[in-house]
Amino acid sequence: MDLLSRIFSIMVVGVISLYAVNAESAPLFARQYGISCVTCHSAFPKLNDFGKQFQENNYRLPNWKDTTVKTGDDDLALPNYIPLAIRAQAFVQGRDAEAVDVVTGEVTEADTDIQAPYLIKLISSAPLSDHISYYFYGIFAEKGGNGETVIEDAWFSHDDVFGTGVGMTLGQFQVSDLMFPRETRLTFQDFMAYRMAGITYERGVIFARGFGPIDVGIGLVNGNGIDENVTINSPGYRRPDHLFDNNNNKAAFIRVGTALGPVDTGLFAYSGEQKNATGPAGTESGSLDTDKNIIGLDMSGKLGDKTTWFAQFLWNEWDGFIDPNITYKWLGMFVGVDYVTGGKWSYSLLYNYADGEDFDNTDTVYEGIDINSLTFNASYYFMRNVKGVIEANYDFLDKEAQTGIYYTGHLTQENYVLFGFDAAF
Repeated sequence: MDLLSRIFSIMVVGVISLYAVNAESAPLFARQYGISCVTCHSAFPKLNDFGKQFQENNYRLPNWKDTTVKTGDDDLALPNYIPLAIRAQAFVQGRDAEAVDVVTGEVTEADTDIQAPYLIKLISSAPLSDHISYYFYGIFAEKGGNGETVIEDAWFSHDDVFGTGVGMTLGQFQVSDLMFPRETRLTFQDFMAYRMAGITYERGVIFARGFGPIDVGIGLVNGNGIDENVTINSPGYRRPDHLFDNNNNKAAFIRVGTALGPVDTGLFAYSGEQKNATGPAGTESGSLDTDKNIIGLDMSGKLGDKTTWFAQFLWNEWDGFIDPNITYKWLGMFVGVDYVTGGKWSYSLLYNYADGEDFDNTDTVYEGIDINSLTFNASYYFMRNVKGVIEANYDFLDKEAQTGIYYTGHLTQENYVLFGFDAAF
């Protein structure tokens, strides 16, 4: 693939520096340095300018060694305590959306849904040396999935590889964090274009550098998410190792960002492969590697001291994903506005839109890429790290009737009203 080759060549020969993968609110930093959450957050988990600078400094303040154990060994930096934090969420939701079995059409309804706990997450991060930091979080419960632990973000970052100014982040992260990190959004509703385009959690490496007013971030990922692995058994019986990739192709991506007057803007390109869709309603992964290319544009800015806005556009091409003779094109986007009063309240509007275009009438779940919804969120902060959330979502798309063999498309609407608690401690 030409685009993949070009991006890989740039990555090999380029001189690039640190791009710190965005992490969510972590009170462990407040404990470590004895500071308030408002030092880094305008309204948890939304970062302010100082919080973004803290990330760019590899998740540390200049006096980070003052918070380590005094061992008398300059080559050992141990935190004074095991750096841990918890994030917990619980909600009650009233909604129209139903669960519909794509094969049988069987419907599961819950007009009033008590989602408690919705999320319980363990977070840890600390500097390990003058240039290396780590970050990870494990989910103990999410969306009713109790009884299992899932690690999502988990990476090491180095801000000056070989003393060249080149930086690196290695591990599990979200590709979309190069634009707008999902974990620091104010709304319960997600940035849906990222999820549908499949540029969230991956295993890989990111490099980046600032060239004056221009920031460049480049990376390689497996392109198959963070759940896949294949047991290595061909050399002999009961070998303990696994392949984390299920094909020999890596996905490459690049983002170039700069400020155009008061507007921060970035161009994003992604080129890789994904397994084709097969089985009932396209719900199974096939054996064919199909090309996947994405071009993105992101923009953000401020309106006064209390209001920020952001927008993301993604143009997607999935070559031969269902029919090997068709290149499926679709557009996804979102636009948001956050208003942080500086007092007890914050407000947020989020508009999600996607047009599945070539997936229409394919009788697959990918007809459900279509979305057109507006979300309003109001959060009341009982404390800096504890908030009550009220959110409403309105679905502009009409409810559709079944048209094919399978039960796919917009069979129910996505209107909901939600309230609950979100805390980090």
